[in-house]
Amino acid sequence: MSDAASAHARSLAANLLAQSIGAEMATPVAPEVTAFVEQLIKPARPLGVLFYGSGLRGGIQDDTLLDFYVILKRQSDWPRPWAARLGNALLPPNVEYHEIVVQGRLLRAKVALLSLAQFQKLTGVATCDTTVWARFSQPVRLVWSEGHKAEQALQRCVMRAVVTAAYWAAAFGPEHAEPEAFWNALYARTYQTELRVEKAGRGAGIVATYPERFKRLLLPCWHIAGIAVVQNGQNLTPLIAPHRREALEKAWVVRKRLGRPLNILRLMKAAFTFSGGARYAAWKIERHSGIKVPLTAFAEKHPLIAGPPLLWKLWRKGAFQKSS
Repeated sequence: MSDAASAHARSLAANLLAQSIGAEMATPVAPEVTAFVEQLIKPARPLGVLFYGSGLRGGIQDDTLLDFYVILKRQSDWPRPWAARLGNALLPPNVEYHEIVVQGRLLRAKVALLSLAQFQKLTGVATCDTTVWARFSQPVRLVWSEGHKAEQALQRCVMRAVVTAAYWAAAFGPEHAEPEAFWNALYARTYQTELRVEKAGRGAGIVATYPERFKRLLLPCWHIAGIAVVQNGQNLTPLIAPHRREALEKAWVVRKRLGRPLNILRLMKAAFTFSGGARYAAWKIERHSGIKVPLTAFAEKHPLIAGPPLLWKLWRKGAFQKSS
């Protein structure tokens, strides 16, 4: 294929991907999700709020923890102490836990914070941190945006995340197979790389929930990434030279070695920057053990000081015993 033809194919693929991702992000969400976000952002000035995860895939149940990413122009655009802003600048994202009553119902959410510059960087192929692009290669909704310009910037980041994921999927998938096999191979790798507690088949479950979506996106993403493909019916064969595949495997080793340490560092940082972390931990313990956690104002403000004696009390009550 000539350079002009390749450029034309990439342009068509980019337009197709933009239409697909744009329509996906604009799909309406449950009214209570919109109401939650409207209350969440009242004191702040974000560029946009993205909704993803199990609450999007499976609906909102009593024990659902909603997942949001809030994208900011500047770190100072979200109200929090200077230390939390610094932590987010050095090791993004910061995560907060929020509880908001919507239409008489208590909803809970985990809210991650990124600047637009960080979002752009962390969705690209060059980043060694797999967390953000892996999240946003999955279905996502734009619940709120500052305006059309912000909406377009966020859409470009989500598109970049999907292309990055497809690029790695070509390297990790079988020699030739249907699209689902490539995505499953990718998510198996990303879940192994991160410090995750989900079951091993969780990534495959995500693909199985949206089979047509993942099937539709793979080919245009490969065209955008410059990966040549041979198609035989539903089977696809990405043309990656053996030396190139070997180089990608070596590059992934770096990402795998960094993945868990990065997530452990984020957990350590969260002890100081996780707004609402004590309430989140209390809810998680009660949810899994049935034992109500007596959370005082002091314990919520100083979790590192109050935590050890509280954990001792919970252990004596059997909160950490495995169920038979």
